[in-house]
Amino acid sequence: MEAAEGVPGAEVPALEELRQQQCAEFASIANCDQAVAHCYLAANYWEMERALNTFFESPVLPSQHEPPAGMDTVMSTSETCVDLTDDDVTLVGFSAADTGIGSVQQEDDSKFSFLTWNVDGLDLENLQERARGVCSYLALYSPDVVFLQELILPYYDYLKKRAVTYTIIPGGDDGYFTGIMLKKSRVKLLSQEIIPFKTTAMMRNLLLVQVNISGNDICLMTSHLESTKEHSKERLNQLKSVLEKMQKVPESTTVLFGGDTNLRDQEVTKLGGLPENILDVWEFLGKPEHCRYTWDTKMNSNLRAPYTCRLRFDRILYRAATSGGQIIPRGLDLVGLEKLDCGRFPSDHWGLLCSFDIIL
Repeated sequence: MEAAEGVPGAEVPALEELRQQQCAEFASIANCDQAVAHCYLAANYWEMERALNTFFESPVLPSQHEPPAGMDTVMSTSETCVDLTDDDVTLVGFSAADTGIGSVQQEDDSKFSFLTWNVDGLDLENLQERARGVCSYLALYSPDVVFLQELILPYYDYLKKRAVTYTIIPGGDDGYFTGIMLKKSRVKLLSQEIIPFKTTAMMRNLLLVQVNISGNDICLMTSHLESTKEHSKERLNQLKSVLEKMQKVPESTTVLFGGDTNLRDQEVTKLGGLPENILDVWEFLGKPEHCRYTWDTKMNSNLRAPYTCRLRFDRILYRAATSGGQIIPRGLDLVGLEKLDCGRFPSDHWGLLCSFDIIL
């Protein structure tokens, strides 16, 4: 879309007006809230027919405050809260032996664990069982910090009821959004901030949380960068914003960014690579082949894709503190590789689990 002659940036409000008109039209046809309309349109690249087909072919989300079909049992207010870090919690379909971990992770001030995962809350099929599957992995690994992308309100409400030992910070409350979970027994919350991406067409932003773990200040950041090959320019603009924000954090603070970046390797190269003091954790750890691909239609059948596409969409970026204690990446693994009883995986993305050593 071209800008109005002589009016710099006029294309932005024009695009916003077009999106609003599309949302109003979708909501009128589908008899749903405009927030739900925005969710489906953004997920389908603002193609009206495709978005409507997805809406009518899936269990419909009645409103932005009501759970989709199939989630009513999971979201029941009569359910007992489950401590997701309790060793005795019953895992849904998994055991330590199944995953080769050996036992539920124990708290250790010399170590720190972190999980980032796009949980695909926009896919309403088998959402109840898939949400339980994600919680099973949280119970098994007991990460100190969790970054989540593609949350919807029912999913977020479910986590608040289930994950009683975590503080959960949402990156929004409309449509779909990100979230950060902090284990209360290990992580002290200092501050939180949502930084909007002003030119996004897909409700994307940067969620920033300042914390202290074992006496170390850490700045945690998560985002879901703009999707699809066609939106590479906007995605790179968002990545630039993330990197600039990471650089502005005081040098005495460790910075950890993770999320669904939708990045292709050539895009990072086009940008000139990462700044010298910011590392890609996967590359820092020697590019382990077993966790190269986090979005893999060859191995993950959730999308029933007729094509094979293997990409490293989910990434972790790290900037070390220049003074005080050091938090050093130690290991990286994929989670969510086992199918649930419904025959599907918890998400169309694998989760990315990272362990760190804390050196005082």
